[in-house]
Amino acid sequence: MPDLVAARSQMALSLGWHIVIACYGVGFPLIVLLAEWRALRTGDPVYSTLARAWTKALGVLFAVGAVSGTILSFELGILWPRFMGRFGEVIGLPFAMEGIAFFVEAIFVGLYLYGWDRLSPRVHLLTGIPIVVAGVASAWFVVTANAWMNQPTGFRFDPSGKVVDPEPWKAMFNAATPVQTTHMILAALMVAGFGVAAVYAAGWLRGRRDRYHRLGFIVPFTLAAIVTPVQIGVGDWAARFLAQRQPVKLAALEGLHETQRGAPLTVGGLYIDGRVVGGLEVPKGLSLLAHHDPDALIQGLDDVPPDERPPVGVVRNAFQVMVALGFGLLGLSLWFAVVWWRRRELSASRWFHRAAVVAGFAAPVALEAGWIVTEVGRQPWIVWRVMRVSEAVTTAPHIRLGLYFLLVVYALLTWGTIFVLRKLPSARPPQEPAAT
Repeated sequence: MPDLVAARSQMALSLGWHIVIACYGVGFPLIVLLAEWRALRTGDPVYSTLARAWTKALGVLFAVGAVSGTILSFELGILWPRFMGRFGEVIGLPFAMEGIAFFVEAIFVGLYLYGWDRLSPRVHLLTGIPIVVAGVASAWFVVTANAWMNQPTGFRFDPSGKVVDPEPWKAMFNAATPVQTTHMILAALMVAGFGVAAVYAAGWLRGRRDRYHRLGFIVPFTLAAIVTPVQIGVGDWAARFLAQRQPVKLAALEGLHETQRGAPLTVGGLYIDGRVVGGLEVPKGLSLLAHHDPDALIQGLDDVPPDERPPVGVVRNAFQVMVALGFGLLGLSLWFAVVWWRRRELSASRWFHRAAVVAGFAAPVALEAGWIVTEVGRQPWIVWRVMRVSEAVTTAPHIRLGLYFLLVVYALLTWGTIFVLRKLPSARPPQEPAAT
């Protein structure tokens, strides 16, 4: 295995594993706080029981996320030393800020975990707010660094090619930061919301239909259902951003080889052997979506040399998976909303709850597909049109051994996380009053 392939595979494994846990670090604290807030507002002990049960899982996931996040931070220096050595002073600021946010989050997670029955209910609720803020801030800071890799700014090269005049704040607030950070934070809320709700949907299918399981489903699912249509709108924003700033990536998303006006949009299908098979073509659809003009010019892959094109098959197929799952989750959210609006009750359909269980897995799959689009769609560049991935990788030998070691580490982390979560003491739902 070439060292470049090994390094990229190792980074993909680490990022792909960590990003799911990180989503729970962003979204799960908000779900816990919503339950505790409802407990304070309504006096309903079921909400309090849910919040206490979820707090235990939150502590486990935070600890696991700290481990996987630490691995990623080491890999940046170990696998990509020439990238960090050249641009570290430009993009080091968001990583430093993320470290501060992480420590704030860790402090308040400790206070929140051990504050039950030791702090007043109102003060305990307030100690959870910094966890939510710090979790969102951590994600925001890290994603700004990735956004910079897609839209590099805040520096210039001297005649020898050395980076000079670094402007870390300008680099952090690059053109891609607003859309990428918004897209990621909303995705985290969806992954956490649908994931937690899936546990209680599975319980409903097994006959656990008490108020505890009903509210355990409603609180996280409502959050995810509200966020989903907003995320679809942000996805449209992201596509229009690509049309203006990264047209080669957009061409790869659609498998568009020739630059043309009134470019068609192909819905579905698979990209095989240089063409889309089985898709439904919408005339002028891509031009309309990208520029809100059916006759707008869309740049094709033929505008750049072959060695500067991303692997179209991987990028387009991942994009189609992301979009299909996103609209599937939107449909499920609308099902939930319509039934609730009509009856003020959950759907009694077993198919709805089966779909809700599937949604718990579909949301992280859509997330992973989105990151494949973001990262693979930028290839062969690690910094868009500035530095190639092959120029950034370490020259140290035996990188593939690290990949094999990490496969074992993440297998053990996965098993250990599931084992510990399953061994957490089950919450005892408060007894519902007898019917009179």
